[in-house]
Amino acid sequence: MAGRIDASARITLAALAWLAGIGWQLQQAATLPAADAAALALAAVIALALGAVVACRWPRAAVLNLLWLLPALAVAGFALTDWRASVRLAERLNPALEGADLVVTGVIAALPRLSPIGTRFVFEVESATRLGARVQVPPRLMLGWYQGYDGDQLLAAPPQPLSAGDRWRLPARLKQPHGAMNPHGFDVELWLFEQGIGANGSVRPGAQLLGSGVAHPVERLRQWIRDRILMRVNNPSAAGVLAALAVGDQAAIERDDWEIFRQTGVAHLMSISGLHVTMFAWAAGLITAALWRRSTHLMLVVPAPTAARWGGLVFAAAYALLAGWGVPAQRTVCMIAVVVLLRSSGLRWPAPLVLLAAAVVVTAVDPWALMQPGFWLSFVAVGLLMVAADDWQPASTPSAAMASTGTDTSADTGTSATTTAATTTTGWRALLQGALRTQLIATIGLAPLSIVFFHQVSLVGFVANLVAIPLVTFLITPLALLGVLLPPLWLLGAWAVQGLQVALSLLAQTPAAVWTAAAAPMWAMAAGLSGGALLVLPMPWRLRLLGIPLILPLLLPPLARPAPGEAEALVVDIGQGTAVLVRTRHHLLVYDTGPQYSADADAGQRVLLPLLRARGERRIDLLLLSHRDADHVGGAASLLAGIEVLASSSSLADSHPLRARLPAHTRCDAGQRWQWDGVTFEMLHPPAADHALALKPNAMSCVLKLTTATGRSLLLTGDIEAAQEAALVERAGRALRSQAMLVPHHGSRTSSTAAFIDAVAPELALVQAGYRSRFGHPAPDVVARYADRGVSVLRSDHCGAYHWPAGVCERKRVLRYWHHPAGAVSAAAQ
Repeated sequence: MAGRIDASARITLAALAWLAGIGWQLQQAATLPAADAAALALAAVIALALGAVVACRWPRAAVLNLLWLLPALAVAGFALTDWRASVRLAERLNPALEGADLVVTGVIAALPRLSPIGTRFVFEVESATRLGARVQVPPRLMLGWYQGYDGDQLLAAPPQPLSAGDRWRLPARLKQPHGAMNPHGFDVELWLFEQGIGANGSVRPGAQLLGSGVAHPVERLRQWIRDRILMRVNNPSAAGVLAALAVGDQAAIERDDWEIFRQTGVAHLMSISGLHVTMFAWAAGLITAALWRRSTHLMLVVPAPTAARWGGLVFAAAYALLAGWGVPAQRTVCMIAVVVLLRSSGLRWPAPLVLLAAAVVVTAVDPWALMQPGFWLSFVAVGLLMVAADDWQPASTPSAAMASTGTDTSADTGTSATTTAATTTTGWRALLQGALRTQLIATIGLAPLSIVFFHQVSLVGFVANLVAIPLVTFLITPLALLGVLLPPLWLLGAWAVQGLQVALSLLAQTPAAVWTAAAAPMWAMAAGLSGGALLVLPMPWRLRLLGIPLILPLLLPPLARPAPGEAEALVVDIGQGTAVLVRTRHHLLVYDTGPQYSADADAGQRVLLPLLRARGERRIDLLLLSHRDADHVGGAASLLAGIEVLASSSSLADSHPLRARLPAHTRCDAGQRWQWDGVTFEMLHPPAADHALALKPNAMSCVLKLTTATGRSLLLTGDIEAAQEAALVERAGRALRSQAMLVPHHGSRTSSTAAFIDAVAPELALVQAGYRSRFGHPAPDVVARYADRGVSVLRSDHCGAYHWPAGVCERKRVLRYWHHPAGAVSAAAQ
């Protein structure tokens, strides 16, 4: 026993060392030079080889050998990950080719994602040319084929529906992967890096279909199934859910449905999660075992439990491929494979060791999985249930698999006849009790992680999952899959989906259905996670209850607020648009809400609401919409629907659709002035008389200046142009002077006149513009005009969100090697 314990300890330490090395590498702002990485990898290999020799020759020196091997394993994890990262970075688009007119030839490599304005798809490149000469571009691109005007020409929709496996010659303009960078926001650039996408771009006119080949047959099958579901099921909402469950097309689910699923804590069920793959493996294992036992010859060759495990693994992998081989599905297949291999080799490792082994395999395949919330939710869910259970039983019953609440699980898919019989004889009452217990453990144990990653947790999630897990797992998902053979079953599945949606909608309308919490400091996260684990550990209740005070700092974290008389502003990285959060001691002002990205996505829903939740904001005291342009008010509707707004102000006409939804609305007029917590706010434009004139929207931009008690000032300018700037200089004079300003109209040539810059005399000019904006913002001559006056210019596409007056660029603060090089530019600029 002692030897086995020692072996387990050694394996545990070795696995942790490997994971620590990868985690260390993932914190780097840059990869190592190739020579250094090679030398590090060679040193690690030599150290591991020497350690193996020592272990064989002098087994009693195990402790000393371990002290030698653990750092070597950590270095090996670091070096291997660094080498793979360098390879991917080398495949990125050459900056010299950004925005150039290229012609790329290749194959659509994955299920195209449909939207009202066009189609997005992954494109595997065979060749690329520029002006007839061959050029090197990344092997995998993310392309959009959109309809609409794109600055210099009119773009048309695809001439025919795009299909996976089709070979095209596409005129395209590419750019390096780039995404918004805001505090606690989703890291788009990491997601693209993990997917191996080296550039994204748009298709230009002149595309040519070269043929519908046989490439990517699985993706072609997925698209065939998706399209048949969307064609046969008349209800688009239900059809989207069925498509997501059958082939993993999450984009088919409508935006409003996603919001209900998130509020009720069942969003994990509406994509191909670990639960679906595990349950599929479990069912396949049962069927394989039943069929295997019908053949005496097969039973003599391979025992039925072993055949069940391998059959479950094979079918789980097949289902994961049909579902798009997404990262969660990959993790699940890896975890199941580890357990099957261990059991088939006769090894009976302790459950935590199995979990660690699965983590090593997953990170060896995808080291960047450590940066994904799903990785931690997966392993913590399974770990909690293993520790909390009296005896570990690897998912041989539906209730055990359901305990993962939709996260990945390493459960054994093999089910022996004895286990099956025992499960049957327990009866429905025992099964229900087990399901309730496991669901309660998972709900409590995963709540702290949900708050850490998403800053919210559904308070109705326990009830919602009790209904949704069996319904989705045992009825809707099987109907979605069996409908491929019998399409009328999709109609039954759609009815079931609609019934579930009604129930979830009622739960979502429950008062306080969702608990939101601000981003907590590290000590509060550690305390909250420890408290969640303590609450579900099998120990006396007196000790378990100690978890409650530990979890409170995570649920109610301390909020950093400016001192009285001070103000802070966050100039949000919103793309091509404007949004600024201004916070005083007790008040919040939101200046503009950014653009609408597409028919079903806008900055309010994707950026501002998650950001406000992470900052612990419960309400907006004043929503100020500068003018009606879509890149300034595109996110307003989502913001109004998602958070309480006490008052609003704008220059919007009475006929504007938003006016009826704006609470306690007042018109912004020059001369308005108020104080919050010792901070003075002044409205400088437009004059009251301008509202009666038929001026263009930019001319009506609300211009706001805030001044702290200590004299710091910030000028928010909207999209005013030269005429309004001249009028402001004449009317306001020295009142315009500010330490920092938002550059008018995103740095357009229509604005930022020399006289206006001289009147404001800023030290810092902030530009909110999209990366490689099709409008050319900010214009080079405008930037030069500021630079000639010694004004520092910071662009949101280089800086990310900007914290004023702290002077921090978000890209500099969180810079990692997979981020766009603009982060290094902004860091150097400061």
